[in-house]
Order: sequence, then C-alpha cells, then structure tokens
Amino acid sequence: MEYKETLSYLLGLGHETLAIKLGLKNTELLLEALGNPHHSFASVQIAGTNGKGSTAAMLDSICRQAGIRTGLFSSPHLVSITERIRIAAVDISAQQFASLATQVKGAAESLIEQGKLQALPSFFEHVTAIALLAFKQAGVELAILETGLGGRLDATTVASARVVAITPIALDHQEYLGATLAEIAAEKAAIIRPHTFAIIAAQEEEANEVIRQRAVESEVEPLMADYETSIEAATVNGRFTVTIQTKGERYQSLNIGLRGRHQIENAATAIRIAESLRQQGWKIPQAKIVAGIESVRHAGRLELLDGYLLDGAHNPSAAQTLRSYLDEFVRVPLTLVFGAMRDKNLEAMAAILFPAAARLVLTQPDNPRSASAEELQELAAAIGTPGVSLTHSVREALTKANEVTSSPGLICITGSLYLLGEAKAIMNTSALTAEHS
Repeated sequence: MEYKETLSYLLGLGHETLAIKLGLKNTELLLEALGNPHHSFASVQIAGTNGKGSTAAMLDSICRQAGIRTGLFSSPHLVSITERIRIAAVDISAQQFASLATQVKGAAESLIEQGKLQALPSFFEHVTAIALLAFKQAGVELAILETGLGGRLDATTVASARVVAITPIALDHQEYLGATLAEIAAEKAAIIRPHTFAIIAAQEEEANEVIRQRAVESEVEPLMADYETSIEAATVNGRFTVTIQTKGERYQSLNIGLRGRHQIENAATAIRIAESLRQQGWKIPQAKIVAGIESVRHAGRLELLDGYLLDGAHNPSAAQTLRSYLDEFVRVPLTLVFGAMRDKNLEAMAAILFPAAARLVLTQPDNPRSASAEELQELAAAIGTPGVSLTHSVREALTKANEVTSSPGLICITGSLYLLGEAKAIMNTSALTAEHS
C-alpha cells in the first residue's frame, strides 16, 4: 500500500476510541503472525490518566542522552500518524509506515482466512503492531510504550514490559474503565505483573490502595512516591528549576524542559524509572538523566508557538492543571479557543477554563466524538461567560481568535489533542501564525 492507501485502510477500521476493542487476544495473535517483534527489545510501559505522554517523552530523552537506541510509541498524534512512532527521536517516514502497515494488514487478513480471527484487529491494535515491528527492524534497544486506554486490556500490554509506571490517575473514559477512581485505578494497575518493576507517581489514596493491592497480588514491591522536591525558581513562561531527592540520589538545580508546575511530578517519575533501569544494568549516569530532563520537548503540552499556547487539556483534572498555569503565568488578556469531545465532563471543564478568558471562541474539531459548538455555547451561557464567539470549524475559530485578540494578548487553544492537531496543521499551511506573531 502507498501511504494514502494505508491511512484509508486504518481509518476504515473505525475511530480509535469509538471502535475500540479492549482485549489482548487479537494483538497477541497478530504479533505472533509477525514473528513476535516485541521479543527483540526491552520495554517500559507507562499508564495513567494525565502525564503519561510527558513522562514517556522525558524518559525517552534521558535514555537517548545515555546513548540508548530508543523507540517511543505514543498516542494520539497531532498532525501526522507517523508522530506516534519515533526511533532515536525521529518520526518514522510515511514510506516506512506504509510498508510496515502493509505487512501488518497482510498478517491480519491471513489470520482471518485461517479462522483464527473473526474480524480485523482495531485501528489501535494495528498501529501498536506497526510500532513494535518498526522497533524490531530499526534495532531498537529499549521501547517506551505509552498506554492507549486503561492498561489491563490495552494492546501495549502485550509487549510484557519488564518496567511499568503509573502516572497520576483521574476520572476519564468512565464508559470504558469504570465509574469510580478505584475502578479506573484497577484497570491501570493491571500492568503490574509478577517479576515487573513498578514505579508509581503520587496518587489519590483511593487509587493508591488499589495499586498496592495489585502489587501484593503480583508479589511486586512498587516504588511509590518516595521522593522529595523543592522549587528554586521559575521562568516567566513557567519552566521550573527544582531539586529532586530520590531514595538514591539528589538532583540539584534541575531545569525542567517542559512548562508547568505539574511537570515536576512527571520529571520525578521519569527519573525514578531511569534509576530503576540503571539498577537492572542499563548505563544511565546522573549527568545524562539531568541532560534528558532539561532538553526534553513535547508538542501540545503547554507549547508556546508564535503567540499561541497549545495544551491538550482533555479532562477536568488536566483542565485544572492548565487553569493553574494560566493563573500563575499569563499576565495578558486571554482568548480561549475551545473544542472538546462530547464524552468528556464538559460542564466541569467549562467551569474551570471559561472564566479565565477575556474572549472565548468555541469550535468543533473534525471528529465524530466532538461536541458541537452549540452544546459548548449552552455551557458558556450557563456559566455567564461574556465575549463568546461561535464557530463551526477550527480554521474559522483561529481566524476569529486573531480578530478578537488584543495586543498584547495570548491565544490559548485547548480542550482536546484532536483540536490541537487540526490547529497545528492549519498553522503549518497558512499565514495565521505569521499574522499573529
């Protein structure tokens, strides 16, 4: 298949969330048919509700600084699906992606012909297999796998990572993972299996209890939040200098490369994963850990881009993190461009974010899960938000935001990573960025 054919085929499998098939059997059969590529390298799996993408990016940066050839699998992508699969910090090419997808498609169709599968694996199962096959072919030493949804039945769990980590857990995707924090924590904690090394970020006690119980059942002694942090300084745009004291080492005057107070927790988690890898024989000196944390970049997470602030705050907990950043570091009138998925707690997200805006531009990303701009307008009206503009496309929203934003001013685009992806694609191909910069 050519690259465009590949995209059509994968999208034809259904939306990655709406058509999700939670379960491991399909992925296990698919990987077996492909020669079990995940047996060719070591893996780290990172689950959680918020921060898992940033933590994975930090760990990848640390390991690359230490000279380890890494593969990073993350989701969703912003502009191109190839962003999900990075080898030594470089996205695989469209040509590589198409070639690998053709192999995976052939294996899946063969399994159906043999009667081993009743239906084609899902979009995410396909892309996970593509990533693991890419890592094998590229000679990756360590794969860093960001869990897609949950953990217990997520396709990435088939890789049987020896090292697992859980970032902060919050309410999200309740229709798939459970209605309570404890139920969601159980799904994510299931990545802790016998003989794994488990690193756990700071959690609500309800989640901690579930994680501890899972660890006991698996006969694993997890590394809970056993570290101390102190803040030394912060830049005007929100990059923190901190000291982190873990059980074994002290990281003095560490300049975190990503913006926001919440990245301190993610940095501590990434450091503790790196220390665990070192205990298992990986050569990761402290200087390389520091260099990795300081040089990390992660698109769409408090990303400042030519006068825009892009942040994929996609649930109430993430929205509160963004609001805290805005309250602490933004000193100019704010225009908020907001679009989100209707299966989120939109009322809570609106209550947190809308009052921060001098101007509010509501829009609808091109996604079947998107809430309509009219639905969002009802929430704004209930809150009593002034200065609301209604748009029906992301391009229209960006144009309107530029029209209504004063100088000085800041345009913040948020509510969904899907919205950010559309916005970045438009910025890459239009004069919007130039006009606003």
